Amino acid sequence: MNKQSSIFFLLIVLACLSGNAVLAQQSLYPGKIPNSIGAENQEEIQTKPGGDSLAFKVSVPTISAYIPPKEIANGTAVIIFPGGGYRTLVMKREGSDMAKKFNQLGVAAFVVKYRLPDARVMQDKSIGPLQDAQQAIKTVREKAKEWNIDPDKIGIMGFSAGGHLASTAGTHFNKAYIENKENTSLRPDFMLLVYPVISFTDSLGHTGSRQNLIGPDLSQDKIKLFSNEYQVTKNTPPTFLIHAGTDVVVPVMNSIVFYEKMLKQGASAEMHIYSRGEHGFGTYPPFDEWFGRCVNWMKSQGLVGR
Repeated sequence: MNKQSSIFFLLIVLACLSGNAVLAQQSLYPGKIPNSIGAENQEEIQTKPGGDSLAFKVSVPTISAYIPPKEIANGTAVIIFPGGGYRTLVMKREGSDMAKKFNQLGVAAFVVKYRLPDARVMQDKSIGPLQDAQQAIKTVREKAKEWNIDPDKIGIMGFSAGGHLASTAGTHFNKAYIENKENTSLRPDFMLLVYPVISFTDSLGHTGSRQNLIGPDLSQDKIKLFSNEYQVTKNTPPTFLIHAGTDVVVPVMNSIVFYEKMLKQGASAEMHIYSRGEHGFGTYPPFDEWFGRCVNWMKSQGLVGR
């Protein structure tokens, strides 16, 4: 274990002993970042009015751990992928704020600042985010004991394009895009998809996310590979989907087609659609409303207490 990792784990141990949630951030990979060209790190962080934090040009992925107080920890963990169209990452509202809410439920949370697709820094930009998602799942599962986590209760949550990344990780887990000598399971145990991009097809897909991830390669094979409704099987993890029917950025049919494919394949899914509301759930539905439905589903799955 390198010095940086040792400090990271020491912070976690101290947090557990003190009974306080803690934020500790470390590089996602212990060594060389796979698929990286090694170009200059040009990451930018911008703060929006109201306090949100946006990350741009991410080329060095990190994972931030939020550990609940020991007396309420229940062993469940959620790995969070913020959205942003594969162009930016909404790190506070769709990242750290969510992690703190999960901590209140006794759930450990991990926010991943994943690489944003960029041919300047990656050999194959289309798989960079997926590599980071798989590495995050691998890391949390292998360190479950240290973090007081049940290795069979590790889920993922994604917003918008982060929902595309989460659904990709949840449907492509049989192929490792990272080094995995330990043969650690890369399959998440459940998925929480919030106004997710699912499809890259012309009729449903969010063209901005598609362009940023795969670029001008519009071959049908490439589009189908990353249109995750086509990748659903009976082994796809239990999934909770939530969306607004009036979403003009990512059409609600993204969630609907994924839900339909889950039912067709015999996989477990629950979906909630609001009759109104914008992409990002800014003013409607209220946070407590939609997150409450998410929590109720988690209770039904035995992931949090009733």
